[in-house]
Amino acid sequence: MSRTVNTVLGPVEVDSLGKTLMHEHFFFGYAGHTGNTKYPVDRDEAIRVGIEVADKAKQHGVKTIVDATPNDSGRDPVLLKEIAERTGLHIIFSTGYYYEGEGAPAYFKFKQGLGTAEDELYELYMDEIQNGVGNTGLKPGVIKLGTGKDAITDYERMFFKVAARVQKETGISIITHTQEGTMGPEQAKLLVSEGADPNRILIGHMDGNTDIRYHLRTLEQGVYVGFDRFGLQGFVGAPMDKDRIGTLIGLIGLGYADQIMMAHDTVNYWLGKTPEWPKEMQKLITNWHVGNIFENIVPALREGGVTAEQIEQILVKNPNRIFGGSESLKARNKNKASGVR
Repeated sequence: MSRTVNTVLGPVEVDSLGKTLMHEHFFFGYAGHTGNTKYPVDRDEAIRVGIEVADKAKQHGVKTIVDATPNDSGRDPVLLKEIAERTGLHIIFSTGYYYEGEGAPAYFKFKQGLGTAEDELYELYMDEIQNGVGNTGLKPGVIKLGTGKDAITDYERMFFKVAARVQKETGISIITHTQEGTMGPEQAKLLVSEGADPNRILIGHMDGNTDIRYHLRTLEQGVYVGFDRFGLQGFVGAPMDKDRIGTLIGLIGLGYADQIMMAHDTVNYWLGKTPEWPKEMQKLITNWHVGNIFENIVPALREGGVTAEQIEQILVKNPNRIFGGSESLKARNKNKASGVR
């Protein structure tokens, strides 16, 4: 049976996604950036940068990028569509909201007080997934969720509960943000307990934590984990890439290559005024770009004994599986034959 996923250019066959980066941002702005009217969005420049990023990714064999920008952080599927049209890259965009501490919670918190927030959020998710964003006709291919450091707030929990409900009804995949290497196991448990399919869940930014036990507590719930901040290191609670690589090699050695995905969480065009990074920070993020995995991380993994087949599993087969492609069917059939549920 043919299986498709929504991209900015319409539904595409999941089996055609190929090498995929599961968590990037062509452009991103923290909630409130529109209030600084001195720095409006330069749409031409955003597209120029987006094309440059897409072309660089394609040079490394990437065919698909999932743009994880949520609704309250400047998501613009029309801009993404133009980048896709001009580069041939598959771009899957998100519906969802950022975590409470860095998102735009006032609107839905007000509605929570009225007791109408969950119904309205469900209506939003379903309308975008089924009909498209506004009058664009462009439909998201994932739901994006997030939680803050060391806790899941009531506000954040509401989004998770509604997303699980929508996932059960539509089959859409879910990707998440975890803050500073915390709450991964709790996110997975919450979504699965609400009935979401673990095979359609990617718990993001798990490489913010180098404790193998933390990863195993998440993986044992059947979800995928994202080593998806390569290049963003040494601040905001992020470990150095060399330490992440060690953790990743350990998990692969334990047999979890089929539950891992990779990306960088790059922000390639900042909405509002571009951050002015201190010099020491600039040095740390020299490799925070869409080529880092292929130029630096994969060679290091190979030196650590990771095989080409395992790397293909992470970059090609696992993204296929989370979107329900033929690799997902193969995995289910294999588990059925071996008696694994």
